[in-house]
Amino acid sequence: MSNTTIIVSEFILECAIESNQKTITISLLTFIYFLSTFGNLLVIVVIILKPHLHAPMYIYIGTLAVIDLANSSILIPKMLSVLLLGSPVVSYAACVLQMFLIGHVQEMESFLLAFMAVDRYIAVIYPLQYASIITNKKIGMGILVSNICGAIFISPILIFIGELSFCRTNIIPFCFCDYSTMVRISCNEDPKYLSSMSASVVITGVFPIALILLSYSRVTIEAMRISSEGGKSKIFNTCATHLLVVGLFYGPVSLVFILPSAGVKMTTETYNVMYILGNVLPPMMNPIIYSFRNKEIKKGIHGLFTFKR
Repeated sequence: MSNTTIIVSEFILECAIESNQKTITISLLTFIYFLSTFGNLLVIVVIILKPHLHAPMYIYIGTLAVIDLANSSILIPKMLSVLLLGSPVVSYAACVLQMFLIGHVQEMESFLLAFMAVDRYIAVIYPLQYASIITNKKIGMGILVSNICGAIFISPILIFIGELSFCRTNIIPFCFCDYSTMVRISCNEDPKYLSSMSASVVITGVFPIALILLSYSRVTIEAMRISSEGGKSKIFNTCATHLLVVGLFYGPVSLVFILPSAGVKMTTETYNVMYILGNVLPPMMNPIIYSFRNKEIKKGIHGLFTFKR
C-alpha cells in the first residue's frame, strides 16, 4: 500500500491510559491542578501585597509561580478534557499553539532557574555587595532574557512541525500535543526531525544546568572554607530550597530521555505517565516547598489568614 499524504487540519488526542485507571487519573489531575493553582496564586498574592518582599529573590520566586501557573493551566485542563470526553478533536493550529506555549514556559523556567542559582551564588560569595550587584532592574532584565530565550529556542521545532506530512493516521496517542509523538505518527523518516528536538533539549538544558552546577560548586567551595558549622549550615540552607526545585524540574523529564537511551524499553503508557508527572508535579510542589522552607513567604501567608481583632 502506498503512503498517500493526508492534508491534516485536525488531530484526535487519545490518552494511552488503561480504562480502569481513568477515574484515578482524573481525580489525581484535578487535585494536582487545584493545589497548583491555589498554591501559586497564593505565593503571587503574598509577594504583591507585602512591600518587603519586593526584593530580587522574591521577584524571581513570584515569576516562577507565574510560569508554573501558566504551565499547569496549559496542560492539565486539556488532559482532563481528553480523559472526560474520550478522544476530542483538536485543530492543527490549536495543537501547534499548545506545543509552542508548553515549550516556551518550560524553556523559560529552565533559564530562570539558572539565573536564580547565580543569585544565590552572589548572595553567598559577595554578601556585602549583593544589594548593589543584584537590583530589581537587573532581575527584570533576567526575566526578559528568559522569556526571549524560551521563544527563540522553541521556534525551530515549530518550523519542523510545518514540514511534517501524515500518511498513516491523525491520532495522537497522548493526552496533549507533543512534538516527538507527532513526528512518530508522521510519514517523515528523516532523522533530522527527532534530532532537532534532541539538539534543542541539549542546547537549552546544558547551558542552564552548567550555570547551576558552576554556581553551586563555587558555593560549596566557599562553604568548605568556613570553619563554623553554623556558617556552613546557613549557606546550605540558603541554597537547599532552590536545589529542591531544580531537582524536581529536571529529574523526571530527564528520565524520559535518559532511560530509552540506556536501552530501557518503555511502553506508551509508561512514557505518558512519566512525561505527564514530570510536567505537572513541579507546578504543584514549588509553592509548597517555598511556603514551608522560606520564612518570609511562610510569614506572609500566615499574615493573610490571620485576622487582627
